[in-house]
Amino acid sequence: MFRQLIASLAMVLAVTSAGSLAHDARQDRAATAASGLASTNYAFPLPEPGSYKLPPIKRAAGGRVLDESGRAFDLAGFFKGRVTVLAFIYTRCGDICPVASLQLSLLQDLAATKHDVANQIRLVSVSFDPEYDTPEVMAEHAANWRSKEPGAPDWQFLTAPDREAIAPILAAYDQTIGPKRDPNSPTGPLHHIFRAFLVDASGRIRNIYSLDFLDPRLVLNDIQTLLLEKHTNTNKRTAR
Repeated sequence: MFRQLIASLAMVLAVTSAGSLAHDARQDRAATAASGLASTNYAFPLPEPGSYKLPPIKRAAGGRVLDESGRAFDLAGFFKGRVTVLAFIYTRCGDICPVASLQLSLLQDLAATKHDVANQIRLVSVSFDPEYDTPEVMAEHAANWRSKEPGAPDWQFLTAPDREAIAPILAAYDQTIGPKRDPNSPTGPLHHIFRAFLVDASGRIRNIYSLDFLDPRLVLNDIQTLLLEKHTNTNKRTAR
């Protein structure tokens, strides 16, 4: 049922401005969750956190990025000490990105209900359109999506100083982008394949999600699995 909702949203996104939809979708999050669409009627049973393994894939790359205030950071610094969900987006996107941001916003809300988990999580959205997505634009975009719940996990909205800075980051994550034939397309001027990355507290990629699998409960299960793994490894080191 939830995927049907997302499919319907994607159709709306194709003909609606991303900014206005983001605002409306963010306001409707509580109603969506309350209706049960975001947490029930899954087509597959969810495994218990910790009942499965997520082997490391590779190290998550860093690179120079800017936060909403224009301060420069190394992207890799955001992975230290927390489990991170990293997604590449751009604010002019009118189809995939707003749907992905909705999923992440629902994940943020869901994580906020688990106080022992929320402070060990971070969400990071990075724009690959730095010429348009300035820190000021990202700050405005963040306001449309970020939860105002006091217990919600941190969600950073980052951009890059320029194309030269974002290029090696995109290459490291095999994230390809390119211009559409119609630069005035209502779904945005750039095409890309969406992927989100689950990064453990040691900076290693442990899972990669397409939009179909960016399911808030599934991602939270994976996050809890990594946190349980970290707790178990800490206990083993202490016992030695």
